Amino acid sequence: MCHRVLVEKAVPIAREIYLGLVLDRGLERVTIIASAQGGMDIERVAHTSPDSIVKEVVEPAVGIQAFQARELAFGLGLKGKQVKGAVAAVNGAYRAFRDLDATMVEINPLVVTEAGDVLALDTKMSFDDNALFRRPAVNELRDYTQEDPREVEAAEHGLSYIGLDGEIGCIVNGAGLAMATMDLIKHAGGEPANFLDIGGGASPERVANAFRLVMSDPRVKVILVNIFAGINHCDWVAQGIIQAVGEVNLEVPLVVRLAGTNVEEGRKILAESGLEITGTEELYEAADAAVKALAAVKALAAVKRGAPV
Repeated sequence: MCHRVLVEKAVPIAREIYLGLVLDRGLERVTIIASAQGGMDIERVAHTSPDSIVKEVVEPAVGIQAFQARELAFGLGLKGKQVKGAVAAVNGAYRAFRDLDATMVEINPLVVTEAGDVLALDTKMSFDDNALFRRPAVNELRDYTQEDPREVEAAEHGLSYIGLDGEIGCIVNGAGLAMATMDLIKHAGGEPANFLDIGGGASPERVANAFRLVMSDPRVKVILVNIFAGINHCDWVAQGIIQAVGEVNLEVPLVVRLAGTNVEEGRKILAESGLEITGTEELYEAADAAVKALAAVKALAAVKRGAPV
C-alpha cells in the first residue's frame, strides 16, 4: 500500500551512476562505493564487472576530503562541470550519512543529464534504530508497512527480533547468547527460525510476549528457550513460560535451558507445572534436544500423511 507520493520533474538522462555509502565493519570506517554502471544492483555489478567499481574509505576524524570526492568522480569518467556536481553529491551524501545517524545511503541512479548536470534521482537510506529518538524528522517518515510486522511488534514490546527461515524458534536473553544459540542449533543440524533477544529485564509479561511473537511464525515447529540469568531471575522466566504456554495454547515441543540466578527455583517451577517441557542444563544439550524434537514432529506428520518415515 502506498502512503506517500513524491512528484518530480522528468529529466533527460545521458548517464546513470551508482553511489553508495556503507559502514565497513572490518575497517570500522564509512566506505564510499561508486560504479559507472548505475540503475542496477551493485551486487550484480560487483560479480560481473568488478573493475568498474571504485572505493574510498573515510577517516572518521576528518571526514570526507575533497580529493577523495574528486578521485571518485575521475574514476567514474566524469569531466568538466560533471566533476563539480559529483563532488557536491558525494559530500552531501556523506553529511547525510553522518548527521542523520544513517547506516546506509544508496543513490541509484545518480545521473548525468544531457545538459551535464549531476542529479540524484533515486535514493534509499537506512538508519540506526537506536538513534531515531533524536531524529524526529526521520522517524516521521518511517513506513511500518514496508517492515516485517513481527519486528515492528517486537519493538513495541522492547524485544529485538529478526525473522529467519528455519523451524526452531529461539527465545534468548542477550544478543551474544542468542547468536551462540543459533550457531549451536545449526551445529546440531537444525535451522533457527529467528533471532530474539528479550533483554535484561525478562519479566513474565515480556517472556509471554516473546512466545506470542515466535508462535506468530507458522513455520515454527519447536521452541528453544535459553536464559542465562544475571539481572534476570530464572524463577521470573519460569513463571513467564508457564503464563505464555497457557495464553498462546502452545502445541509445539518446548525445550528450556535455564542457568544463573535462582536457577534451582526456576527449574522447580517448571518441573511442578505439569507442562511437557524438556529441560537441560547445558546449551549444547538444549540445541540437540530441539533438533531431535523437530525430527520427531516431522516424522509424526509424515505418518499422518501416510508417507514412509
